[in-house]
Amino acid sequence: MSLEDYEVLQVDAQQIQITQEDVTEKANIDTQVTTAKRYPRNIRRSIDNSIVMATMNKETAQSCGYALPRGGKPITGPSVHLAKIIVSNWGNMRTEAKVVQITDKQIISRGTCWDLETNVASAFEVRRNIVNGKGERYSDDMITVTGNAANSIAYRNAVFAVIPKAITDRIYRAAQQFITGDLSDADKLLKKRTSVINSFKNDYDISEKEVIKLCGKQTTNQINVDELVLLIGILQSLKDGDTTVDDLLFPIREKGEAISSKKERMKLNANPKPTDLP
Repeated sequence: MSLEDYEVLQVDAQQIQITQEDVTEKANIDTQVTTAKRYPRNIRRSIDNSIVMATMNKETAQSCGYALPRGGKPITGPSVHLAKIIVSNWGNMRTEAKVVQITDKQIISRGTCWDLETNVASAFEVRRNIVNGKGERYSDDMITVTGNAANSIAYRNAVFAVIPKAITDRIYRAAQQFITGDLSDADKLLKKRTSVINSFKNDYDISEKEVIKLCGKQTTNQINVDELVLLIGILQSLKDGDTTVDDLLFPIREKGEAISSKKERMKLNANPKPTDLP
């Protein structure tokens, strides 16, 4: 399942208005809006509480970021886990993510986020393929897993489209700084680097050489703090199902095979077979 197997689409604002005609539901929404206006959020407290939760421990902090390969270069950003932490502390919000359609070849999820206090709303649809390279439809269990991954992406995009980026970035940076810990000397950096590389080896059977290439480096010693943050984000994306080992390493392995083929051709040209000689 590659990144090309899903599509993220922002939904027009008019399509995300509440259309439920049930009188009770409308009354509940009106009550929530009125309450939000009466008890506005304390932005400073929301930020502080979110940072406390995001940096509660290393496992939580690591879950707050992701890294995905795109165009041969990983991209990083705040994850769905961080979105949930911020929403829980931001308050006065309605959020949702659910599968809205399953076709023969795709599963479609929609994530919505509505700030009741500011009346700002956003929705995103995510489409992911549910057929493999041979055109075979996934099993029911795999379709469920794919739907959950699509829900996470849709939810994350909807939330971060509503909550100001300045707020998100501040909490995200705090989590990233907490992840690395104290790497002020070579021994601490080496210990952390070894731990991260071993996680790739033991959990996903990704070699040290491949880990180095994921960072765009030539040697292990070139993996420093920024690269460690990137690698930790990739580990989280693998854990969450945002990407797979095959999708992650495909550009690396494809490039390696191309280089090997080129070297082999050069070798043959330099050493022609006897039958090729005049």
